[in-house]
Amino acid sequence: MKTNKNWGFNSASYWMTLLLAAGIIFIGGRFIIAPSVGANGFGIPISGVEDLPYGRIKGIRDIFSGLMLLPFLFLKMRRSAALALTAAIIIPANDFCIVLMTNGAKDIQHLLIHGLTVVYMIVTSILLFRKNTHPE
Repeated sequence: MKTNKNWGFNSASYWMTLLLAAGIIFIGGRFIIAPSVGANGFGIPISGVEDLPYGRIKGIRDIFSGLMLLPFLFLKMRRSAALALTAAIIIPANDFCIVLMTNGAKDIQHLLIHGLTVVYMIVTSILLFRKNTHPE
């Protein structure tokens, strides 16, 4: 286990990753507690009671995605956090495509939410991978 003792609370990439992890845990919790509210926020409303379990399924997967980053952060494993975060970019990118295919290009609000999440994750990933000439 390789840790980076200089990376942590004083690093923008640390806080950006922590914010992302906390945000996706919150979103997952919202899907479990109130699947209809979560689905509306996602951009594809749940159409009936029979769809509620799918919201809860998405919720637990979101919670796992956020929790997956926390050990890397707490153990100051920047490279591991970078690899996990980079791999996870496929999730909001896919969400963007699902909303686009389901709602079309007219759903700018939800496309922006998912698209800006992709951009935020790419920027965070770049910051996590970059070699520093000074300690973070």
